Amino acid sequence: MNPNPPSLSRYAWFVLALLAPVALLNYMDRQMMAAMKYSLMGDVIGLDSEAKWGLLPAAFKWTYAFLSPLGGYIADRFSKKHVIVLSLFVWSAITWATGHAQTFEQLIWSRAIMGVSEAFYIPAALALIADFHTGPTRSRAVGIHQMAIYVGVMIGGFSGYVADSPGHGWRLAFDVAGVVGVCYAIPLFFLLKNPPRNDAEFPDKPSAARAITELLTNKYFIMMVLYFTLPALAGWVIKDWMPAILKHQFDIGQGKAGVSAALYVNIASLIGAVVGGILADRWMKRSIRGRIYISAIGMSCIIPALFGVGNAGTLLIAVAFLMLFGIGWGFFDCNNMPILCQIVRPELRATGYGIMNLVSISCGGFADWGFGAMRDRDVPINLIFTVFASVCVLSAAIVLLIKPNRKLVK
Repeated sequence: MNPNPPSLSRYAWFVLALLAPVALLNYMDRQMMAAMKYSLMGDVIGLDSEAKWGLLPAAFKWTYAFLSPLGGYIADRFSKKHVIVLSLFVWSAITWATGHAQTFEQLIWSRAIMGVSEAFYIPAALALIADFHTGPTRSRAVGIHQMAIYVGVMIGGFSGYVADSPGHGWRLAFDVAGVVGVCYAIPLFFLLKNPPRNDAEFPDKPSAARAITELLTNKYFIMMVLYFTLPALAGWVIKDWMPAILKHQFDIGQGKAGVSAALYVNIASLIGAVVGGILADRWMKRSIRGRIYISAIGMSCIIPALFGVGNAGTLLIAVAFLMLFGIGWGFFDCNNMPILCQIVRPELRATGYGIMNLVSISCGGFADWGFGAMRDRDVPINLIFTVFASVCVLSAAIVLLIKPNRKLVK
């Protein structure tokens, strides 16, 4: 598939247009709960502590993480299209059901089941994009897909206003999002296609045991897993806790806190994903390590941003550092799958990304729960974010040690 015929190249961009709304819904559905925290805590029976609140995103992440390798393997072994469509349909139905939860137990079960369904989307979607977009456009294509994720987080951030509105409320937000996703799954099934596959080029579909063994004995893949995981500890806390942090630190309303936490950082992430994708694809023309260098530059923005967020004295300063974090995250985010494509075989891409999700999101779940527990014990915010920044220094060093396989570089 390299170079792509014109018709296939056009369809490759159509794939992005089809997947963008799915990615948007994927992250909007997640972000809404963070933006509507205080409404849920005032309405759901038994949701009465910060630690319990931290368990909600943690339950989602642990199920999401545990099943991501399975979702990736099924996508590699069978059909990425069917995995994507079924995932969208099921998680949208669960989103609708979340709006009808009455107790903490019902809510935590809905988040756990939602994690099961969403686990199958990201590995399959990014691998499908990488299949259609070979080297010259791969980072840009992944960056565009991630842009939709950031837009979803931004829209989800406005749900705090919906929750505060007497005529709407938090339950309506989940109802509408769920219905939209279920409806979109129908045309997606008919329009989305799997890429044509040359059996001579990709003859081997390894068993699960062989796939996992091959990945876990690849030292550069292990480095990639660590690089992917360490900054995610801070990333998930920022996504899940920042609305509550800003509301508490600066005594602002739930709506303003949700928008301040989600809008500006994700606009910056969107810009970072586009610019980082373009720069990475261009740098690849001069060096096979071009994507690695751009990703490392992104990490160098994340490190001071975390220090700044933890020590900000005003809302404006906090938002400015969140935007710096967003730029760095965009550089990082748009190059993870393209770097993975340089160190593992094509038929292991979704499985490999699933394993990365397993480790990263499992640790993110513990970070969410641990952050809540530390806040219950009044551990200072600046101390927590200083630790996050120090961990990202290690991550930046790790990515620079990864060596691409020349046979896989495109």
